[in-house]
Amino acid sequence: MASMTKIKSVCVYCGAAPGAEAIYLETAIELGRLFAAEDIRLVYGGGGVGLMGATARACAEAGGKVTGIIPDFLIGKEQAFDHAHELIVTKDMHERKRLMFERADAFIALPGGIGTLEELIEQLTWVQLNRHSKPVMALNVSGFWDPLLGLLDHMQATGFVNTARPVKLLVAHNVRAVLPKLHGAVAHLGDQELHGAAEERVLDRM
Repeated sequence: MASMTKIKSVCVYCGAAPGAEAIYLETAIELGRLFAAEDIRLVYGGGGVGLMGATARACAEAGGKVTGIIPDFLIGKEQAFDHAHELIVTKDMHERKRLMFERADAFIALPGGIGTLEELIEQLTWVQLNRHSKPVMALNVSGFWDPLLGLLDHMQATGFVNTARPVKLLVAHNVRAVLPKLHGAVAHLGDQELHGAAEERVLDRM
């Protein structure tokens, strides 16, 4: 019997600010602790502030593994997190994104700003164009992503998203739902599609 494909690492996109509602920070901390408990490596933007720092700190303090990837020009601005087990400094944003993709089996967007939105949309675009099969999720804390979900529906209703190739965005409304949805999304994939030669071909095209 073939073994189930296992998610070993998750890239989290999120804000360098804590946000206006306490639940955003609480959710980031809960997610970091979940990854530590489930032995899933956290891959993130390397900063020590806002939701980024909270997620990484919670994961590291609970005994989890953390990989931070940060471009050199943001080290001071985002206060590079010094508790990461692995901190990678890149020369630019493009290299950062490439390494985040390479190191992760799945992607989750917590609340954040324009940078978080851009990273989420880029991954959705690659999935829609069949460049990779890694799951992409919005953690819709307190309805934060509702406007985006409405916009995606509007794009499809107005004919700009082909119904034959719908936007494959998973949505979780709380941390408890995250791993069941991610595991369900990769259950049909072979291990090589997340960890092997297929990923190398994707990287060559990025």
